[in-house]
Amino acid sequence: MRWLLHALLPVMIALSGCTSTSYDFMETASIKQPRFQDKDPQDFGTNNPQRHKVHGIDVSKWNGDVDWPRVRQSGVSFVFIKATEGKDIVDPKFDEYWRRARAAGLPHAPYHFYYFCSSADEQADWFIRNVPKESMHLPPVLDVEWNHTSKTCQYRPNAETVRSEMKRFMDRIEAYYGKRPIIYTSVDFHRDNLQGAFQDYHFWVRAVAQHPEEIYPERRWAFWQYTSTGVIPGIKGETDINVFAGTEKNWRKWVAAASR
Repeated sequence: MRWLLHALLPVMIALSGCTSTSYDFMETASIKQPRFQDKDPQDFGTNNPQRHKVHGIDVSKWNGDVDWPRVRQSGVSFVFIKATEGKDIVDPKFDEYWRRARAAGLPHAPYHFYYFCSSADEQADWFIRNVPKESMHLPPVLDVEWNHTSKTCQYRPNAETVRSEMKRFMDRIEAYYGKRPIIYTSVDFHRDNLQGAFQDYHFWVRAVAQHPEEIYPERRWAFWQYTSTGVIPGIKGETDINVFAGTEKNWRKWVAAASR
């Protein structure tokens, strides 16, 4: 049960009007299977993603043309959309994706891929310049991870610098958009930089082989990216799939609060 409490605490903070009984384990234990598939499903044991009612995706230009109404009909409840990277890259599909996701009635949010060879202020300026407020239904996401394949930036600052730069970027974004960013991260980056940090932020964690409880010790999470090999009707090729920590009722309340 400890994994569930860690998972739900940040959502409970966001929904101060809800009591802990809203997160009763039985509300998430008996659910229907998602209406999409996974080409390489992992055995997470009893703490599997299917315990959660609310599933969503994250996309970038690599997902190509998307049939957004069909995506929504498949059971997808939300989408995180890549918007920017570093201080000079805009995802060419961002504008199309957020507008069409909105038209399809899908809660959506932009994300920024952080580049450690540019300053936090340069990247915040770039994000603000290219991401309109109207595109931000849900809170924005800061994607922080070590980019092992980068041909232009192999710099890995120390943990204190990482956290300081992240805080500067997130403070700028929150001040401009009025929404506290969500932090997306991977296990190695979290281990190197984020253990015990940013406890008052929502976390979206990547864990595609083990449950987050096993590889993010003591980390409370709101979103879990559990596969990169999802098959979603309306999208060609493989797609990342995520779950929200709370129930469907919790989700509706959180979206209502976050979209103000």
